[in-house]
Amino acid sequence: MTLVYPLESLSAHPNRLSPNYKSTVKRSPQKPLVLLRHTLSELTGPIYGHDTVRANDFDLTTQHSGEPLGERIIVHGHVLDEDGRGVPNVLVEIWQANACGRYIHVWDQHPAPLDPNFTGAGRAVSDSTGYYKFITVKPGAYPWGNHHNAWRPAHIHFSVFGHSFISRLVTQMYFPGDPLFEFDPIFNSVPDEKARMRMVSNFDLENTQPDWALCYRFNIVLRGRSATPMETK
Repeated sequence: MTLVYPLESLSAHPNRLSPNYKSTVKRSPQKPLVLLRHTLSELTGPIYGHDTVRANDFDLTTQHSGEPLGERIIVHGHVLDEDGRGVPNVLVEIWQANACGRYIHVWDQHPAPLDPNFTGAGRAVSDSTGYYKFITVKPGAYPWGNHHNAWRPAHIHFSVFGHSFISRLVTQMYFPGDPLFEFDPIFNSVPDEKARMRMVSNFDLENTQPDWALCYRFNIVLRGRSATPMETK
């Protein structure tokens, strides 16, 4: 599987330079890109598959000796191509802040508590229909220093791998109705409003488990006019 975009979908993805998102000013190339020829190892490996994912990697609430704090949720959906067909055997990875909006990372010094029972990372492989599922806790909003009183909306990072390292797509999943959407330069770096809303999950009452966990559906469309915005440009 090769993860590429047709030209008609490129306007739906974030601009490389988004001045309101200050770090893009430093990260955006100021000169033409130098294209390097891919070697055989880049095109064919590493190979990702079922043998690289452990049985409980999809459940971020059972990876430690105790349960993490916060609101337990289910996040599921399908990885789809431009025609709505499920894409099987795709490695889907997620990473996120804990329920207090804190990452386990040396650069994250947000004065919110760490959770010894929550690492914030999970992996799953899509089945024959393209379906994936994670169990986790709802992440909290957190300050990020981009501008005065800057807070990121609650979100989960998604990475989707094809069959080689260079066939990787990265996006973010948000939760419906977040009041921080209009203030977030990262969310708004996607210029098209309809495309932005494809990063927002849908509350899924049908698959919510009574007395246990709310459920959110997030389908990832790899290509085409309905593609999920990705960090590729």
